[in-house]
Formats: sequence, structure tokens, C-alpha cells
Amino acid sequence: MADLLSDDEIESQLPASWSRDGDEIVRTYEFDDYLRGVNFAQMVGEIAEAQFHHPEIVIRYKEVEIRLTSHEEGGITEQDIEMADLIESERDA
Repeated sequence: MADLLSDDEIESQLPASWSRDGDEIVRTYEFDDYLRGVNFAQMVGEIAEAQFHHPEIVIRYKEVEIRLTSHEEGGITEQDIEMADLIESERDA
């Protein structure tokens, strides 16, 4: 089990463009069209499966919202920050 991060740890480690919403970290990505968003969501799903840490993914017309939390621990852990960093690095690749 991972330890919950403190508010200060979350704030200092949260990747740019991500924000905190209660016990979750969240980012909405924008795309030129629906299928680009769907492809991105699939890529996030593949990362999640490899990390065995599964986010909530909401696909809209030209947006994909990603929400991360560690349900077992009841909040935000290092695992959530790592997933956000992995998603960011793949998005920028």
C-alpha cells in the first residue's frame, strides 16, 4: 500500500496543467477531433494496464478528461503522480 501524499507534496509534485479536485488529480486534454481523443484514451488505457493503476477516463467530442486517485488508500499517492507524469510524457512524444 502507498502512503497518502500531504497537501504540500501534492502541490509540489503535481505536473503542470493538472489540478486537484478533492481526493483526485485531474486534467482535460483537447483534440482537433473525436477520434484523436479516442486514440489518446486508448493509449492512456494501455499505460494504466501496464502500471496496474486505472484512471477514470471521460471521452467527449473534442476532449478527454483523466482523473486519478488511489481508491484503496482513499486519496492521492505517489502512484497517481507517476501516472500523470507518464501520461504527460506520452502526450508530448
